[in-house]
Order: sequence, then C-alpha cells, then structure tokens
Amino acid sequence: MLKRLDELKVGETGQIKKVGGEGRLRRRLFDMGVTPGAIVNVRKLAPLGDPIEVTLRGYELTLRKVEANLIEVEVED
Repeated sequence: MLKRLDELKVGETGQIKKVGGEGRLRRRLFDMGVTPGAIVNVRKLAPLGDPIEVTLRGYELTLRKVEANLIEVEVED
C-alpha cells in the first residue's frame, strides 16, 4: 500500500518509491539519502506532528512535515 511518509505512524517501516519536489529541495533530499529503494522507519513524532524523526540508511534524520509529504512510501499490510 502506498502512503506519504508524513502519514506513517511511529514504528512503521516502508520502502521509498518516489521523491517529489523540485530543484534545491529535491536535491537536498537526495543528498541526505532519501532515494527510491531506501528503507525508512519512523522513530519519533514531535507532539504536534512536526518534525518527524526517521531512521534511514543506518542514521537518524529529522524531516519537516512539508518534506515528508513529498516522499511516497510502500508499506506492507
């Protein structure tokens, strides 16, 4: 099932299928290792849901909800 990264709950894991955005933002996400095929796990959510802390390629990464909304993830049911 495809979801956006900002829709995942704490503890959910998925595989990145598509990274949206344009220009600098998209390039920045790719530079941080947010690329199709990478496995991502949601570790923590801030009390108001922004930012989101994920584990990706063996390290922790914090993304704003706006950035996480651009990332399409396949989650197993």
